[in-house]
Amino acid sequence: MLTLRSSLLRSAAALVTPAAAAQPRVHLSTGPQQKHKTFYEFRTYYIRPDQNTAFLKLTNEKIHLRTAHSELIGYWSVEYGGLNQVFHIWKYDSYSQRAGVRAALAQDPSWISEYISKAMPMLTSQYNEVTYMVPWSQLQRPPQEGGVYELISYQMRPGGPAVWGKAFQAAVTAHDAPGYGKLVGAFHSEFGQLNRGTNRVHTLWWFESADQRAEVRHKSHHDARVVAAVRNSVVHLDSQSNKLMFPCPFSPMK
Repeated sequence: MLTLRSSLLRSAAALVTPAAAAQPRVHLSTGPQQKHKTFYEFRTYYIRPDQNTAFLKLTNEKIHLRTAHSELIGYWSVEYGGLNQVFHIWKYDSYSQRAGVRAALAQDPSWISEYISKAMPMLTSQYNEVTYMVPWSQLQRPPQEGGVYELISYQMRPGGPAVWGKAFQAAVTAHDAPGYGKLVGAFHSEFGQLNRGTNRVHTLWWFESADQRAEVRHKSHHDARVVAAVRNSVVHLDSQSNKLMFPCPFSPMK
């Protein structure tokens, strides 16, 4: 396993005990680099069950210390598909920009003393992925604030987008239509699960409510257009996981 732990966390390690420090789970894929420099870092924090409320309160109060350094796209609390988790997305223009941000955070005394030294003992582990937008998708804002988000992660079978890309696009866009959910973005992983990054893709959706999402799910089962598109794509699918998430009050994307 190749650890990509930031200089920030190395600096903060001395502030917490080894037992309390969160252990990151990060792997390097062998997929080709995206031509575009801009990428999105997916971060998932696993929170101690007894510290979930305290962690969210602390983050709500101190997130401005972090957003002063780079752009936060969204920050969500996972409601279904994982307990005591938060998921957030950060935008970077290049790897050198991200490295500079991490270095600056490691030297930011307010960030270290007011947030990271308090937050780290509340976590059990962390996971991150570097993702790029797929060529046919753009990051979209939801039509209104409120509602719920669904993150769907797909592990596609070996072969890469040359094999399953068109079928996957057709299945996703079939759902991104009037009367269904709103596609916020489709992403492919560059750094994530070992040797499988190029076969891991994600879609982020917005719904008016959890009940609307359930209605859409039922509707899709009886829509011949959607069923046909999904049938052509699912033959390339190894596994899938879903998380239903609520935006935090401080999330730019609500």
